[in-house]
Formats: sequence, structure tokens, C-alpha cells
Amino acid sequence: QVQLVESGGGLVQTGGSLRLSCAASGTIYTINTMGWYRQAPGKQRELVATITSNDGTYYADSVKGRFTISRDNAKNTVYLQMNSLKPEDTAVYYCNLRIWLRDTWGQGTQVTVSS
Repeated sequence: QVQLVESGGGLVQTGGSLRLSCAASGTIYTINTMGWYRQAPGKQRELVATITSNDGTYYADSVKGRFTISRDNAKNTVYLQMNSLKPEDTAVYYCNLRIWLRDTWGQGTQVTVSS
């Protein structure tokens, strides 16, 4: 019964910024990992960033220094601040919640960066 709802995607120019949000609802175990993945047409889904319940973070090399992941545990919400966007960042971005070995996915939000 856990659900994830993403928001914040859109169309921006190269060098612009977007802030993605993902809110989890339902029964949430306190120890979990939330993250963002993305998938471009014809490519495999790739991990962008993750953050644990105690704020440990991981970033893919391609976004390190440009993207920042954060979370609000009281709201069960994870954010992805994306700066200095590039055309290669264009993809559908998916929110993920992992509790133990169970993954829940959002429906995705489109991010398009024009050149």
C-alpha cells in the first residue's frame, strides 16, 4: 500500500535548474533508502542518487557536484535539486523507496533539457 508521487519535472535550457520532489504515503518503515533513477529512450535505467534514513548519500559520477539529494523524514519526502543541467540529463526520473528487499517505484516525471 506504499505509494510514491513525483513532481517538479519540466523543460529547461542548458545550465538551468529543477527541483524534483517525491512524497511517500502509506505504512513506511523508519529504516529505509530513498533514491532517484532515470531512464532515457533506448538506454538502461541508471541510479542517480540515494539517501538513507540517517542521511548517508551516494551520487553517480555523472551528476556529482551538480545534483543534491535530501530528505524530510517527518514528511517521508525526498528531493533532488538539479543544477547546471545538460542535454544528457534528459530522461524520465523515477523515485524509489527501498525497505529491506522491497522496492516501490513512482510513475516518473519527465525532465527535458534543451540545447
